[in-house]
Amino acid sequence: MYSEKLSDILVHVITSWQVIVVTVALVLYLFIVFYVAKAYRRPRVKAVRIRLRKSKPEAAAGPEEIDDSDGGDVNDELGLEEE
Repeated sequence: MYSEKLSDILVHVITSWQVIVVTVALVLYLFIVFYVAKAYRRPRVKAVRIRLRKSKPEAAAGPEEIDDSDGGDVNDELGLEEE
């Protein structure tokens, strides 16, 4: 699939000193970051459980419960305009 020329170039790039130095620097940086993150822990706070009463959910207003005493319709209440 790859030509011999492309594989030679790839070997030279991977084994170049710049790529090796950057890889080692990146691994050291990640090692330090993960070490500090592991060493620093926030003080644990004991969780306080609060029991709340479960209230019954209110029923949604159906079409019979909407107040039409002012003569408007539902679209007027919602601010909808018909085109």
